[in-house]
Amino acid sequence: MKKAYKFFVAFLSLLILAGMSAKAGKAPFTAPEKDSTKNARLDFEAPENSVIDEVIWVVGDEAILKSDVEAMRLQAETEGVRFSGDPDLRIPEQIAVQKLFLHQAAIDSIEVTESEISQGVEEQINYWISLIGSREKLEEYRKMSITQIRQQMHDEYKNTQLAQKMKQKLVEDIQVTPSDVRNYFRNLPEDSIPYVPTEVEVEIITRQPKITQEEINKIKDELRNYTDRVTNGGSSFATLARLYSEDPGSARQGGELGYMGRGMLDPAFAAAAFNLTDPKKISKIVESEFGYHIIQLIDKRGDKVNVRHILRKPNVSQAAIDTASVKLDSLAAEIRSGKFSFEEAATFVSDDKDTKNNHGVMVNTTENSRTSRFQMRDLPTEVARAVEGLKVGEVSNAFTMVNAKGKTQVAIVKLTNRIEGHKATITEDFQVMKNVVMEKERAKLIRNWVEKKIKSTYVRMKDRYKKEGYEYDGWVR
Repeated sequence: MKKAYKFFVAFLSLLILAGMSAKAGKAPFTAPEKDSTKNARLDFEAPENSVIDEVIWVVGDEAILKSDVEAMRLQAETEGVRFSGDPDLRIPEQIAVQKLFLHQAAIDSIEVTESEISQGVEEQINYWISLIGSREKLEEYRKMSITQIRQQMHDEYKNTQLAQKMKQKLVEDIQVTPSDVRNYFRNLPEDSIPYVPTEVEVEIITRQPKITQEEINKIKDELRNYTDRVTNGGSSFATLARLYSEDPGSARQGGELGYMGRGMLDPAFAAAAFNLTDPKKISKIVESEFGYHIIQLIDKRGDKVNVRHILRKPNVSQAAIDTASVKLDSLAAEIRSGKFSFEEAATFVSDDKDTKNNHGVMVNTTENSRTSRFQMRDLPTEVARAVEGLKVGEVSNAFTMVNAKGKTQVAIVKLTNRIEGHKATITEDFQVMKNVVMEKERAKLIRNWVEKKIKSTYVRMKDRYKKEGYEYDGWVR
């Protein structure tokens, strides 16, 4: 399943980069009456080279266009992605499989919140910025503004997460025992034993550059101005959110977050949101870990609340970054001299709440486990660059990074361990081997589910696609 899952995620990422806008349909996936596909007719076979665009598949009530497939093919060629099979068949098949997962997610009421989408999109954009060098270079490369990139990514990221959550739900009850793992690997050929890439264990200390009071006051004045404009009837909250909110996921929805429980929100934000009782009133300014907000109630339903908000983020000056860097470089020098340990410094100095109580140890949380070991590709890009040149026990110089919430931080890291790449062994790499067995069991369940779902779903395709060579059985009828 691991290979298929990686391909699925890569496929959806390519859709995002290609700028496609998939639409997750919620209509029943049952065989329609003969005239229910009149908007997606497949009866007329025009010469293929004369058609600009056409519906080539229908899955349930969802159409797959030739342009979707061609855009996917072009992007795959650009990115060097190879398909395990005939791309003419595997590309539309992957789109169709995504629609199956999205439809089931709708049936099972699986949701992705706007805050999750916003955070995920920001993480992806920050990752691209780290690779290309700057926001300006990314905008130049993509030939669109950051705002436009966010808008373009929104629906595809949402669909990616819905499909992933659906797959996780399908396999959540699968378990394997140590005996299962040993039995699987007992007769495994030597050349099939998984190779474990080089892994590292890292500790980190981060400091948030100080934001000037002048900048904070400016942000608060802007938020007060928005409140006055809404209260006086000059503008609607939703309009101002679209224009000024720096939460890109909700801004395009007029600031609306959708129904959310307390546990899904920042604590300070949740306290203010759940205390609102009058939709005509706006909250006082709320400070959260994301920035500063004003909030307007839309509705309450049980233990969930639906609100609009406007988020503004204070800018960090270069002078503040430089000051924080000097302090961390000084701290690193004192750690190297033995004045105190990195672990002690992390506990008392670091701003990172996720690591300071763990003596600075970074934790790699995956679908299957929590571990202190990271492959280099799994570390934040800036951390990986800092670690690359370190020997075990060494402390880096200060560097700047952008965290998952889009905030600029200054950090130093210590490389505490490096495990060179090697063939997995049952004693040293039991978790790796367990994951292999888990992935195989999950892949088997997912394959069975997809093939069963295909049988109960209306599928129609152009005759030229009715061939052998699909990954899953049942498409051709």
